[in-house]
Amino acid sequence: MRFTKMQGCGNDYIYVNCFEESVSSPEQVAKAVSDRHFGIGSDGLVLICPSEIADCRMRMFNSDGSESEMCGNAIRCVAKYVYDRNMIHKKSISVETLAGIKYITIITDGSDIARMMTVDMGAPITEAAEIPVVAGSSPVTDLTLSAYGSEFTFTCVSMGNPHAVTFISEDVGSFDVERFGKVFETDDHFPRRANIEFAEIVSPTHLKMRVWERGAGETLACGTGTCATVAAACLNGICPREPVRVELLGGELTIEWRESDGHIYMTGPAEFVFDGEYFGG
Repeated sequence: MRFTKMQGCGNDYIYVNCFEESVSSPEQVAKAVSDRHFGIGSDGLVLICPSEIADCRMRMFNSDGSESEMCGNAIRCVAKYVYDRNMIHKKSISVETLAGIKYITIITDGSDIARMMTVDMGAPITEAAEIPVVAGSSPVTDLTLSAYGSEFTFTCVSMGNPHAVTFISEDVGSFDVERFGKVFETDDHFPRRANIEFAEIVSPTHLKMRVWERGAGETLACGTGTCATVAAACLNGICPREPVRVELLGGELTIEWRESDGHIYMTGPAEFVFDGEYFGG
């Protein structure tokens, strides 16, 4: 199996061009290639496939083999892959996902290489039943969960996949994300589990965030999680509806929830790491 490793803000995946390759058991392949000791090493597997309704289709599998609806960092890498390799060489690209069709604008450098992308992530979903989260009313901005004697207040948002965001007063860099993230991911309030974001407010247009990803554990970045965090901040009156800089462990993303169309736009980088061949076993 020929593959390409790419990363967006350190969120790294193994990409397979399914215009040319076939992957018969992607759930098992995802687990095998993601292993950082016995595999290639990644946060998961992404298949770049033909689509009948968009320029291409993205299927994304977490490192535990579960399939996710969307990944903001991965979709930027998909756009870079098809643009740089002249598969779909245009500045506006549509990608089919389980969360619907997403539209990406390519930002190039002087060598006509895709460096940055702006993704129209669509409107955030705030209805409890559609996220889904078990809650009495919508939007869900006051879900209180407890773990290890500490209480956290969550705002729940879907960006095509479920997120629960909590704003903490302490330094998020030293916060024990693993200890609390793995408990909240599988809390009974989340029928399909949830991605858990822990955010620190630096200023109204500057946040710091760490994420515990459903099915993968803590990762260096999460595009949909960053969008959900800014949406949650806007819903709680923390951030205005203008560009917000979000610092992640692997880099920075700029997120804007626009008043004009109600959509969230994510701008960030995508980088090629290496090509290779995988023989399994």
